Amino acid sequence: MASWLKALIYGAGGMAVVGMAALVALQERLVYVPVLPGLARAYAITPARLRLDYEDVWLHSSDGVRLHSWFIKHSPACRGPTILFFQENAGNIAHRLEFVRLMMQRLQCNVFMLSYRGYGESDGYPSQHGIIKDAQAALDHLTQRNDIDTSRIVVFGRSLGGAVGTVLAKNNPDKVSALILENTFTSILDMAGIMLPFLKWFIGGSASSGPKVLNFLVRSPWSTIDIIGQVKQPILFLSGLQDELVPPSHMRILYDKHVEHNRQCMFVDFPSGMHMDTWISGGDRYWRTIQLYLDRYVPEMQICDLGCKNDPTDKSNILL
Repeated sequence: MASWLKALIYGAGGMAVVGMAALVALQERLVYVPVLPGLARAYAITPARLRLDYEDVWLHSSDGVRLHSWFIKHSPACRGPTILFFQENAGNIAHRLEFVRLMMQRLQCNVFMLSYRGYGESDGYPSQHGIIKDAQAALDHLTQRNDIDTSRIVVFGRSLGGAVGTVLAKNNPDKVSALILENTFTSILDMAGIMLPFLKWFIGGSASSGPKVLNFLVRSPWSTIDIIGQVKQPILFLSGLQDELVPPSHMRILYDKHVEHNRQCMFVDFPSGMHMDTWISGGDRYWRTIQLYLDRYVPEMQICDLGCKNDPTDKSNILL
């Protein structure tokens, strides 16, 4: 019996050591995946392939890292909302162009797409502190443009992008008018035990059973649950109930935390939505939901020219 207990203790200790070593050595590779397996880091296509009018924008983050981005203009005659889009952790902005094309058609908006450091044509290596600086550089650029309505900048983040967007909205209540989160996790700490189940005994955030002993090793915790209650802007939560990567319960936890402090929010779930395809499986209802949210919380300041077809006073076509 004693030898069995000793083996069990040694085994548990060995797992802890292996988990710690893997976490220290590989965590950035698990959290950030700039290059998809079998694909090049370079953009497969540009917005021009989809006949989108775009501008290459080069920025410098506050720590000097050179960043690449695309500003995609809906129409010279339209001053609709501008959506600052933050992507998921894998691939680059070119892989989101079909989604952006449809978003521009349905929402009559401009879109700004940022390549995080280490992604696409941006320099540097991804990290939480660095990407927060990158997001701020993108927002600062938008607020200085004279060809958009800077009072109608909306941040949209999916998965990791939702964590990025939440920090940016919290830090800029006077620059970001609204926030949209899709299939976003409560924290990387909570996701660690999902990606590597044996780590759940050693790593976890406030949305799990409480802080764990090895949390200090996580360099990119992205603890959205700890800051979402500080976001002053309205938030739209879009949750795919078949999400195979981030448990849908994470989105409900984030909503419950936010609504405690700010009731200007909407939570909408999509029964067949998976992590990456909620915008596809959600169909027309997905886009009508976002349009309703924008009409309610980001109203137009002026009527657009013929380049826009949406009448902000007509809600007859908004059906959830």
